[in-house]
Amino acid sequence: MFRNNYDNDSVTYSPTGRLFQVEYALEAIKQGSAAVGLVSKSHVVLAALKRNAEELGSYQKKIIKIDDHMGVALAGLAPDARVLSNFLRKQAMSSKMIYNRPLSTSKAVLSIADKAQENTQSYGSRPYGVGLLIAGYDETGAHLYEFQPSGSVLEYYGAAIGARSQAGRTYLERNLDTILETDSVEELIVHGLNALRDTLSQDVELTFKNTSVSVVGKDSDFKIYDDEEVQQWLDKLDSVSNARNRAGDDDADDNNENQETTEETTTTTEAATTEEASNDDNANEATDAPAEDRMETDE
Repeated sequence: MFRNNYDNDSVTYSPTGRLFQVEYALEAIKQGSAAVGLVSKSHVVLAALKRNAEELGSYQKKIIKIDDHMGVALAGLAPDARVLSNFLRKQAMSSKMIYNRPLSTSKAVLSIADKAQENTQSYGSRPYGVGLLIAGYDETGAHLYEFQPSGSVLEYYGAAIGARSQAGRTYLERNLDTILETDSVEELIVHGLNALRDTLSQDVELTFKNTSVSVVGKDSDFKIYDDEEVQQWLDKLDSVSNARNRAGDDDADDNNENQETTEETTTTTEAATTEEASNDDNANEATDAPAEDRMETDE
């Protein structure tokens, strides 16, 4: 049985300079349900797809409030996200108690980045198997950051993490100019839901049960919309299933039409072939008859 001798702990590098446990943590993010974030000049919107283990169970919480001006959306292991969100809450409380001001978004992101990076160089610990989209609004404006278990953080205009997140990033890239220039929060939410819709698998649709939305921005505190509150924006979408599924249905219809056309062509060809064969037989009979007459005359 194959065994990798370089992934027993997070402080052992492979001969090629890789930390396999960090790569495993990044793979855990890809297995989680998708989350999308996008930012305009004055607001930040997070949209996330919730999962339930079975029909009898409730949906997993995907967006967590940190403070009145900040929140996170997760993809990956929810328990790890709960640990990091509790750490951020402590940092936000300390900032208010000591400095009497809210914690800036950049400092909050760097604090959990340092915490996560320690787990990549300490024996006996493992990297956090969760990715976060951190949305916040402070005195410097609206910000959206992506956190990775390796300890790296980057600021984005739009980002998507989780399963099939590339489709969501593609939508954000195509509509980036429109997103940056919009002043309407509703339009920003619709763009986020459109990007989230493109990450859906074949048998899943956006509903008020499996969709969460949050908004934070100028003159508005961080607020999470769940359940029936999301339906008002889902009604504004042209469809709640992704474009690939709709294109797949159209292709199936086209294939059926092509199959019917092929069957008709085959039937017509067979009929024509049968008719030609009958004509050839009649021609042969007509040619053989005079030959027999000539033979009798010669005799």
